[in-house]
Amino acid sequence: MRGSAQQYLRRAVSSREEPSIWNEAAQKLRGKKPLMRPRIIPVLLLDSRRRLVKTRHFGDEVYVGDPFNVIRIFNEKEVDEICVLDINASIEGRRPDAGFISELASECFMPLSYGGGVRSVADATPIFAVGVEKIVLGRAGADAVAVRALADSFGSQAVAVCIDCRRINNDWRVALDRGRAVTDVDPVTRASAVEQAGAGEIILQNVDRDGERRGYDAELISSVSAAVDVPVVALGGAGELSHLEDGLRAGASAVASGSVFVFIGRLRAVLITYPSQPDIVALLEQVGAS
Repeated sequence: MRGSAQQYLRRAVSSREEPSIWNEAAQKLRGKKPLMRPRIIPVLLLDSRRRLVKTRHFGDEVYVGDPFNVIRIFNEKEVDEICVLDINASIEGRRPDAGFISELASECFMPLSYGGGVRSVADATPIFAVGVEKIVLGRAGADAVAVRALADSFGSQAVAVCIDCRRINNDWRVALDRGRAVTDVDPVTRASAVEQAGAGEIILQNVDRDGERRGYDAELISSVSAAVDVPVVALGGAGELSHLEDGLRAGASAVASGSVFVFIGRLRAVLITYPSQPDIVALLEQVGAS
């Protein structure tokens, strides 16, 4: 464990637990996915050099910091959980680096999800062994056999599938390989399929709004959330707290973003931030009252 991590003695709260501060506000939002309170999740993107970047439409990468330093800041801010994605691993044919992931996990005192190059039980086993709570599947999420094997080995709650979506001729389609390969599958069909295969969570990512900071697509979130019983995490488009509120109103079980937590202002100056607990409770109460 790194020296700085030893300063933190508090236990990470699992995404499947509910600290008492949230209970009253979260209770108002309970629907058909009753076991989890709404979560607010920073998503950190690793490039091929293990630097944190933020993308726009899955391109136009902007450097935002060292992953270890950023995780330390989020430790201090007591975020709900963190999702780290190696955005080039699958395209470059790289498997997960368990040593590097172990270093990340040793610094992270909140639930950690990791994605990038995970294809099989053999890939995932060392990741879970170093303390990662959840794996995120991209291209491998289209393989029902792989999803089922991972769910059977580690539990559905430990397997999330990221569904990247693009709008083509007014219809939503699932995209692969950082949005470059557009399939003929719609996101509702894919979401239902990965749920049936055993995935315990769906990260619904809007490629067209990635980095735009103008809000989620509520219709997309609503359609997918209504089609499945597993939690849906909205990702792609948020730029401010009100957008997170909109995502929860649209039916997401959790809302995720990179821009909200790493950029400030019109010029996208880098500032690592996270709303305070009172601000989040107020946000949940606003959603519950609507």
